[in-house]
Amino acid sequence: MITLDKYFAELSRCRGDELSAEDEELIGTAFELGRKYHTGQKRASGEDYFDGHCVPVSYNVAKIHMPAEMIAAGLLHDTLEDTELTYDQLEALCGVEVATMVDGVSKLSKIKYKGNDRHVESLRKFFVATAQDVRVVILKLCDRWHNLETLEHLPIEKRERIAKESIVIHAQLASRLNMGKLATTLKDLAFPHAFPEDFKKTWEIVESSIIHGSATIDGIFQELHPIAKHSLGYEPIMDKRVKSVYSTYQKLTRKDWNIDEVYDLVALRIIVQTRDDCYRMLGAIHGRWQPLPSRLKDYIALPKPNGYQSLHTTVMSGTGLMVEIQIRTMEMHIKNEYGVAAHHSYKNRAEGQNNGSFGWLSQLSTLNELNLSPDEYIHELQSDFFETRIFALTPKGDVIDLPYGASVLDFAYAVHSDIGDHAKGAIVNGVYRGIHTKVESEAVINVITGPKVKPTGKWLDHVVTSQARSKIQRILKT
Repeated sequence: MITLDKYFAELSRCRGDELSAEDEELIGTAFELGRKYHTGQKRASGEDYFDGHCVPVSYNVAKIHMPAEMIAAGLLHDTLEDTELTYDQLEALCGVEVATMVDGVSKLSKIKYKGNDRHVESLRKFFVATAQDVRVVILKLCDRWHNLETLEHLPIEKRERIAKESIVIHAQLASRLNMGKLATTLKDLAFPHAFPEDFKKTWEIVESSIIHGSATIDGIFQELHPIAKHSLGYEPIMDKRVKSVYSTYQKLTRKDWNIDEVYDLVALRIIVQTRDDCYRMLGAIHGRWQPLPSRLKDYIALPKPNGYQSLHTTVMSGTGLMVEIQIRTMEMHIKNEYGVAAHHSYKNRAEGQNNGSFGWLSQLSTLNELNLSPDEYIHELQSDFFETRIFALTPKGDVIDLPYGASVLDFAYAVHSDIGDHAKGAIVNGVYRGIHTKVESEAVINVITGPKVKPTGKWLDHVVTSQARSKIQRILKT
């Protein structure tokens, strides 16, 4: 049995800092409450439920640097669903914030990955909750993180269902919240259970390639140190990152399983002090190794829609191996790893603010306005929110986040309903295009409207986003 003293010692290690006396009091109350109400409950592994699951979930919350209220909610996340503790009792002992979050997680716990009406309704509830309070989603992701670590104790069929659900839903949400580290963790934990044969095949290819190219990568890594110090006047933080197994699998399937086409299997990461140092370091790298022009990405000047920032360049090693190098500041790195968790965007909700990087969250509920069958809903969900995202710009420089395959008409509705309702074309990168034109990432689009233009039934053939489709259907009905 884990004592409270041992728990706090491990919690401090996970967080990397000390808790205040007030935080310790709240978390201590939650710890004793969870211990009391989960007494006698066991996991499938035979472990004590509280020590074997609730405590590790709270550690996961601490690892992504969440505040004390969320750690307490992590300890208690199953109490309202699985014990006799009531909401009023929980609120009286731990406060309304903790009680509200635990209640939210309890409602999301009923989701199961099944292609039927019940599954669809559960997904709707899940996404509505996402739009209302992102803290609940972070707690649910931390809960799923630990469940995936202990899947081996479940029957094979249940293992496969949970793993596939984690890849399709939970990991994708983590990615959209720019919680890159958590998204990668969820996918890699789920992959061997969801697709065991593909996992085995991918891992054998990855392992062989890393062994084959390790000497070249180590050589570049060692040579980077004096180059960086000479260019910057100090030694930046540098490390090597092996591409996640699941991400490698996804890329291999697009490249006909040709590992030579995967340029970022191993990436070297350089963390510098300032934004200017990022570009200074990039110039030094290109002065030593020849870059691959098509692989140079400036996500600092033009961040990804989820807020990701970094410079990416792929260089020719001289041995035939291509090596990706990523350059960013520490602030960028933390936000890229922990996303919404890094800057506590959940506070904006309480203050009535809207973080532009996560504006897509409120759009999820628009799926509920469409009269869709279960199969159609899942299709919309996959194509609209979880497929590859692209981003285009308005003439003022506002970034519009869209799914791959979106049209100029989708873009117009994403900018404003009135612009969409009266769109007749657009100037795309200086050239006139029709509303049906597919949008390319990084395109600058100026939508042209006409006062007499209005939606027709044919417009539905030119859009892929639920936001545009629901607005067109609403006009057609009236």
